[in-house]
Amino acid sequence: MASNRSGNGSVPLTPLRGWRVADLSSGIAGGYCTKLLADGGAEVVKLEAPQGDSLRYWTASGTALAPGADGALFAFLAGSKHSVVADPSSDLALVEKVLGESQAVVWTPGSPLAEHPHLSPKEIRRRHPHLVVTTITPFGLDGPWAGRPATEFTLQAWSGGIIGLGRGAPDEPPVHVGGRIGEWFAGAYASAATLTARWRTLGTRAGELCDVSMLETQILGLTYYPVSFYEGLGRAFRTQRRLSVPGVAGAADGMVAVGCGTAQQWFDLCAMVGHPEWIDEGLEAGITETANRKAPEIAEWMAAHPVAVISDLATAFRIPSGPIAHGANAFDLDQHADRGSFTTNPRDGFRQPGPPYRTTPPLLRAPEPAPRLGEHTAHHRSAPPPATANGRAASAREPDPLPFRGLRVLDLTTFWAGPSCTHYLAMLGADVVHVESAQRPDGTRLVAGVPMSEDLWWEQSPIFTGLNTNKRGLTLDFRSDQGREVLRRLVARSDVIVENYTPRVLEQFGLDYDKVRALRADAIMVRMPGFGLTGPWRDNPAFAYVIEDTSGLTWLTGHRDRNPVEPYSIGDPNAGVHALNALLLALEHRRTTGAGVLVEAAMVEAALNVAAEQVIEYSAYGALLERDGNRGPVAAPQNLYRASGADEFGRKDCWIALAVETDDQWDKLVTALGNPEWARVPGLATAAGRRREHDLIDTRLAAWCARHDSDAIIRILWDAGVPVAKVMQPHRQPELPQLESRHFFEPVFHPVLPTARHSTLPVHFSHGPGTFHRSPAPLLGQHNTEILAALGISPDDIATLIDDGTVGGTPEVLKANKP
Repeated sequence: MASNRSGNGSVPLTPLRGWRVADLSSGIAGGYCTKLLADGGAEVVKLEAPQGDSLRYWTASGTALAPGADGALFAFLAGSKHSVVADPSSDLALVEKVLGESQAVVWTPGSPLAEHPHLSPKEIRRRHPHLVVTTITPFGLDGPWAGRPATEFTLQAWSGGIIGLGRGAPDEPPVHVGGRIGEWFAGAYASAATLTARWRTLGTRAGELCDVSMLETQILGLTYYPVSFYEGLGRAFRTQRRLSVPGVAGAADGMVAVGCGTAQQWFDLCAMVGHPEWIDEGLEAGITETANRKAPEIAEWMAAHPVAVISDLATAFRIPSGPIAHGANAFDLDQHADRGSFTTNPRDGFRQPGPPYRTTPPLLRAPEPAPRLGEHTAHHRSAPPPATANGRAASAREPDPLPFRGLRVLDLTTFWAGPSCTHYLAMLGADVVHVESAQRPDGTRLVAGVPMSEDLWWEQSPIFTGLNTNKRGLTLDFRSDQGREVLRRLVARSDVIVENYTPRVLEQFGLDYDKVRALRADAIMVRMPGFGLTGPWRDNPAFAYVIEDTSGLTWLTGHRDRNPVEPYSIGDPNAGVHALNALLLALEHRRTTGAGVLVEAAMVEAALNVAAEQVIEYSAYGALLERDGNRGPVAAPQNLYRASGADEFGRKDCWIALAVETDDQWDKLVTALGNPEWARVPGLATAAGRRREHDLIDTRLAAWCARHDSDAIIRILWDAGVPVAKVMQPHRQPELPQLESRHFFEPVFHPVLPTARHSTLPVHFSHGPGTFHRSPAPLLGQHNTEILAALGISPDDIATLIDDGTVGGTPEVLKANKP
């Protein structure tokens, strides 16, 4: 893969060059959104009050900063940006100047500038209608919960993501995903939304409001289409917590994760650990039950072998596996070291992740230093207005509600990561052709637990339907010469090709980027391998949990006195939204140059970016960040507390999430509790004191919560201004009035399954569309004839392709996977 410089050594022509973005955000979500835009070449002007962004003074480890020094996380997120300081009480004219000279603004609540009434999103839109205004808020700008107190932790609870996919041990409370992952994921979605609005409004006189809800992004990132599953099949998905077996295990010299996502992988694991006789037991008792019964013996085998030996054996057996990465060892893992996945911060010298995607030709700006506070104030105060971005004149045409109308996308993806990328395009108007085969249908068709004895069992996966609305379906076996010829014709007519096989698969079929470019010179090819197109792990199987393991996301999830717990969710959708960002940059490049692009969006490098704080803290300060159950680095107290009563399954498993981030919120909590004597101890008035006494506070809050049901706790504390949430079962998401108000779910008819509600996008675009789901996910091969005829294939030849099994067919009998 090429570096970020063109062949003659010059700086690449970045797609967003000449596009100015005013940054009125604070915190991780806005900082990461604008970092991705800056990497793409945008001129990001960070507008700060005199005291500066709070991240300038932040270290997750509590390391004291020297006077005038910025925190390392800020230096990472603010790279390549400008800093302009304006006092909200006296210097709004400078802010107005920057806004008037920009084409977009990213806004989050919380900073003195953003909270000024003159700089609310509504006011910015009124005075600057040309701007793309992207807002990132906990619940969105409208709806009954807009403006209510929340933290990333309480949003995980409301989203259903804490219970989510059964994460954690059954004898312990549920456990959240560590590392403030929801903020990073929201930032990546906000960047994609901003680029979408740019695509839609360029060449018009219109701006756009992109209203991003962090609650909705967390639903898409931490839960697995639970509402579609529940309403489509009449049962909830994974309501019981369980530890994965083998999952994360202690090896002789460290920690390693080994996963069994399929029956075949379990069978291979039995052979790997020297117990092939377990295979028959698995068939009789069910794989999960057998694996849990054999867990002590598996753990004993793991503990007797080094990480490298386990990983090598797992690779040979094609079992997903990888070492557990964290801040101290991630640099040295074979794949990351071989690919140069980390770089040096250009200002402060610590190690940081490189870009989350790579391109040929190089489109991304090389990292530039973060600005000192107010470094560019004088320049922007006196500089003349810049030329219109890219020199385009505006016309009076109206922006299209479906901005990707006419874009033809060949979707060679499966499971979750790839389809989530192409689904975004399909929901916004692209013609997406999703290719499967009867021999190898999309993997999400196989995870519904529907018996193969039922008619059309492969059409009854609500997860597949949730990921693939608005797409057309083609079944094509391209292992044959005839199939490869059809595939070449599809490539020749497609603007974008997206695939997420391991690298060797398409290369075996003769469809690397050079072949694609020979068929269509301006094609954009997005490749989404788990670990990249090069390196010693390139052909390793990469399920979401392995990506989480090898990037550091697993390390920060779970309890400190136990092995970490795999999130089992975010690795896939995080890869999808990062690939989407890269694809949108590639479309900008093609729009201005007419040239195609190869995008390499390795899943693990997207994950390394959202886990960046671990590596940054260790490199900058020598501090190894650790998981801490449901506590976090910002709020104190922060935890889950059991409420009275039973859940819908009759279990004493009702929980509320509470997080106090400020002294004012603590005071409100104490008042709501009735001013108990224990809470008025002077030492608890400060965050440092509350952190020291967290165990005491947990004991007192647990006792209070045990006397109240969840609804009463929410009513008492949330109405008082305390960030609190009910830990939701994810299939109950539509019961949240905020989601109902924002129409986040839409009912979708399906010819086999009952009509069920499907999630949409976590952003309201002011130019639409009003409805995201216009047609259900395709039945297997539903559009075969239509698609083949559009390629110029005659009816007789289509019939021949069907007769010889190149297209059409029904899934071959697969081994039953008894989860």
